[in-house]
Amino acid sequence: MQSEHSRRKEDHLRICSQEDVDAAGVSTGLERYRLAHCAVPELALAEIDLTTSFMGKLLRAPVLISALTGGTAAAKRINYHLAQAAESAGVAMCVGSQRAAIEDSALENTYQVRAVAPSVLLFANLGAVQLNYGYGLEECQRAVDMIGADALVLHLNPLQEALQSAGNVDFRGVMPKIAALCRALPVPVVVKEVGWGISANVASQLVEAGVAAIDVAGAGGTSWSQVERHRSQDRVQARIAAAFAGWGIPTAEAIRQVRRALPCVPLIASGGIASGPAAAIALALGADLVGTGRPLLIPAMAGDDAVAEELAVLIGGLRTAMFASGLPNIQALKRATLYSTVEGAP
Repeated sequence: MQSEHSRRKEDHLRICSQEDVDAAGVSTGLERYRLAHCAVPELALAEIDLTTSFMGKLLRAPVLISALTGGTAAAKRINYHLAQAAESAGVAMCVGSQRAAIEDSALENTYQVRAVAPSVLLFANLGAVQLNYGYGLEECQRAVDMIGADALVLHLNPLQEALQSAGNVDFRGVMPKIAALCRALPVPVVVKEVGWGISANVASQLVEAGVAAIDVAGAGGTSWSQVERHRSQDRVQARIAAAFAGWGIPTAEAIRQVRRALPCVPLIASGGIASGPAAAIALALGADLVGTGRPLLIPAMAGDDAVAEELAVLIGGLRTAMFASGLPNIQALKRATLYSTVEGAP
């Protein structure tokens, strides 16, 4: 018998691949910035060095395949295709929430990708709120061990939980539980939002609690309020969800806030980043990695070659943006001056 978690995963895959779930009324804010074009870069395109180190692993490009799925037969194929492409491209990957497999071990293989991605920087994934619903060190360690992960991502999704039928909406005391987990878990803990952004204040609290890296996951890309609106069978709840289509901290603003408050924290930027130029802006604003998710979903349904092509477009666009700006490596990009396209904006 199919579990509620598996049904939810199938709903999410169907909705995200077939419906318009983009945030409405809010953009990433990345379009507000430009790198200075350099007409004489004094570089060869092939010389551009995209390599970077994150959590002790060398990546061939500063890219993370963000959490997408797991817990269904379709999800198993998708994760395999994503992982194969990640291995080939030398980028990082995060699996979808593993709660389904924690509660039904028969689903573990839908997340297990080490066989095809032995060297990737791989993140396990659980909802932080589950620490208030019976999860602790044992379940978090199981998630890590299940996939041979290098680190654990705890995702924050209070708005999504509030918009779900029977969502887990008691977030009281989550921060101390995150701190306790960071002290006990033998791998680093990363915390991410799911698309509404993390403020400087929350990021500072998380780092104080012992979190090793932050993924701001800002607004302007996939809106999970839109996803839950399409999923809801309750007319009132669907209308409530629709009202949050433009909610959240735009990705660019979240990067700026967190980097200003925490100059040294490893920082991932995700949320609506779907092109090389956008990735370049996010990195110049202060991110160390850029995450992309839904743009890879439909390609991942087709196969690893289709995912590889999308990654090649993203990474190639990043390389070209750096070439056209006269920036030879990621370190130079992170020191680059950005120009605002909005008069009077910082």
